[in-house]
Amino acid sequence: MESQDLPECPVCLQPYDGACTIPRVLACGHTVCESCLLNLPKKLPGAIRCPACTVLVKYPPEGPTTLPKNIDLLRLIPGGSENPRKPVNKSKNVSNLPFLPRSWSDEFYSNWKSYLLRDDTVERDQVSLLPVGSFSSGEEDGSLFKAGYLVRVMDCLREMKEEEREDLGLVLRAFTKQNCRICRVLGLWGDLGDGVLYLVSEKQKWGNFLDKDLGCFEKEGVFNFALMGMEMCEAVISLHKEGLIAGCLSFSCFQLDDFGHIYLDLNEVLLTGRGIQDIVANVGFSGNKIGDGEIGMLFKDLLKRDVFISPEVLLKLLEKEGIGVECCSLKYPIRYSSDAWLLSCILLRIVNEDVFRDEWVEYMCHIIVKGSENSEIDCSSVYTSLMEKVSSLLGTKFGAECASLQQILCKCLDLDPENRSLAGDVWKCIRELVIKPQFDKMVKLDGASYDENGGRCMVVGKLCLLSRERTETQEKYELPGKEANGVTDMVNSLTEGRIKWKDLQGHLDCVTGLAVGGGYLFSSSFDKSVKVWSLQDYSHVHTFRGHEHKVMAVVCVDEEQPLCISGDSGGGIFLWSINIPFGQDPLKKWYEEKDWRYSGIHALAVSENGYLYTGSGDKLIKEWSLRDGTLSGTMTGHKSVVSAVAVNNGVLYSGSWDGTVRLWSLSDHSLLTVLGEGMLRSVSTVLSLAADQHTLIATYENGSVKIWRHDVLRKSMQIHNGAIFTVSLDGKWLFTGSWDRTIKAQELAGDDVEVDVRHIGSIPCDSVITALSYSEGKLFVGFGDRTVKVYYHGK
Repeated sequence: MESQDLPECPVCLQPYDGACTIPRVLACGHTVCESCLLNLPKKLPGAIRCPACTVLVKYPPEGPTTLPKNIDLLRLIPGGSENPRKPVNKSKNVSNLPFLPRSWSDEFYSNWKSYLLRDDTVERDQVSLLPVGSFSSGEEDGSLFKAGYLVRVMDCLREMKEEEREDLGLVLRAFTKQNCRICRVLGLWGDLGDGVLYLVSEKQKWGNFLDKDLGCFEKEGVFNFALMGMEMCEAVISLHKEGLIAGCLSFSCFQLDDFGHIYLDLNEVLLTGRGIQDIVANVGFSGNKIGDGEIGMLFKDLLKRDVFISPEVLLKLLEKEGIGVECCSLKYPIRYSSDAWLLSCILLRIVNEDVFRDEWVEYMCHIIVKGSENSEIDCSSVYTSLMEKVSSLLGTKFGAECASLQQILCKCLDLDPENRSLAGDVWKCIRELVIKPQFDKMVKLDGASYDENGGRCMVVGKLCLLSRERTETQEKYELPGKEANGVTDMVNSLTEGRIKWKDLQGHLDCVTGLAVGGGYLFSSSFDKSVKVWSLQDYSHVHTFRGHEHKVMAVVCVDEEQPLCISGDSGGGIFLWSINIPFGQDPLKKWYEEKDWRYSGIHALAVSENGYLYTGSGDKLIKEWSLRDGTLSGTMTGHKSVVSAVAVNNGVLYSGSWDGTVRLWSLSDHSLLTVLGEGMLRSVSTVLSLAADQHTLIATYENGSVKIWRHDVLRKSMQIHNGAIFTVSLDGKWLFTGSWDRTIKAQELAGDDVEVDVRHIGSIPCDSVITALSYSEGKLFVGFGDRTVKVYYHGK
């Protein structure tokens, strides 16, 4: 035989030779070379995953040399028979139907997830908040399904217009990292109380710097003025570096930190812009024109509020409202120098207080209303008069040394934005008041050059329009005598309808288990019966009777000969045929060895090679042959009742009241590893297990859930306020039912390293949830009040 036909190691791909590449046989039946076994990752003590079939198998502590050597591999593979006890690994029929159709994609979620803050992480009085959207608070819509925090926030983002999300994303991408003199943006937070989505940013401890009485300066205050002016310029420059133009500023936009440094609060900038838009909207109505009287009133109102806006931005806002200005044809674009106008206004306002307010209003009226009437001389005279007064006041305050500052501040007030200085020029000029140019060799303002054709003005953007649009929509949908909590029912938007349910009644006591198979739903109960329900119309089809004790668990085998298997608290195991017509007697029945000290069977699981596994009150896991009901093996190790068992990928998982989860090999019943053994003080009783592919879910009496992926604990979380009696896992959908009478739906995402658990929502119930089963987009629920419900998405 040619060398290329020789069997090779599935890891290193080297042919076996018995000397260097020694074949060793694992418990699953596959062969791997000895050197590769030494280097395989051992995430669990005493167990490894077979690189060929990924089944978890026992690994001897002495190393691979104690494993059997497969010397005659070529002869054994074609001629040998498979181990009859080797588990058949069939791919599970995972439902492709989601319990809740989402209105947003995984890609959309991944783009925003890093900016979402948890609902319990924000204290309103400690941060700066800007409303950017609204959603249902979930209390007023009467919907059965209460959408989770994540769903409401994500659906709120999805409902935004593309331009709104683009503006919001630009702010988040630019300022979630620390920027010079800009309050850091923390992310997005939804207040479940008022149904509002907020943009959250840091709030400086000392608040508005104007509150500190820094507006009054004498001659010796020139250094205070210079330091403050430089930091204000630095904040505006940082904004420009990210491609944003403020468009408006007020004193409330600047905050003081613990060291007295000034920071720009972007939320306050946007709130100021919204306030300006409201004022502009009240000046006139669409299609109307206003004159110098209305312009004068508008500027007086803004100056009274210490709010400043450049003329080109004001005209743009009037244009967006459809309001014209008589005899005005100014068409200057909004540029980065528009913010230089604002800086000049604020600095002059600080120095001169209210002295030049009237002159300022007169100047603005002239340049806007009369600037296009060929009255250049008139406008020039007003401008000259204003600048002379400004120069006089600056000279009085700071003396002749501020002559260059006077010139550049006046230049920033030029009607044409192209003729104005930039914020960087103002910064350099103010710095000269502190450090003379000949001594200032350490700092240069590099990287502050801007593309004058770029830049996005915040005050005319969609983020400033969101508040008014939200208010208008609320007024439209608000009912008389009822306060509106949001513009859209997030639950209805998410599901395109409501979660509907069907009641299945017939049991006389608490429902203990549910199983789906063969086109039927099977439910077990303390009333010693198993009921059969049709999945077509949910009608009651048959009742299996014969148990003498409470039926504790039920499973279904959906094979060539479909079976329903039930176990009771007296140790009885009954196999029922589910072929029509249903029989009154079981096909087979047998009993565990009775012991008055223990409480019979607590859990059932079946493997795909014809074996049944029982978890019992005697602390044992037993394997039974479904063919003849004989006991095939017993697994010992738990220190208390075995409350849950599950089978997946050739591994048996068992959970116990002792707080541990044990993993057993189905091929030889050997213990592979113990999960949670080192956390006994912090982990309570294991109540239920669910396994799917490489994911294991365990629920506990204290309301917590633990998630293992590839045998490594990836997530531990407290999701219920009481014991979690039941869990169902189907692909990425995780459902839990608890003593707190709530069903919670989670969506699992992520990779082998990180598990992302997305809380989709919850269903409040009238009774304790004791059993769950999810199949084909439908959630079957058993309750302590004897009822069974089927929940499904309905339009």
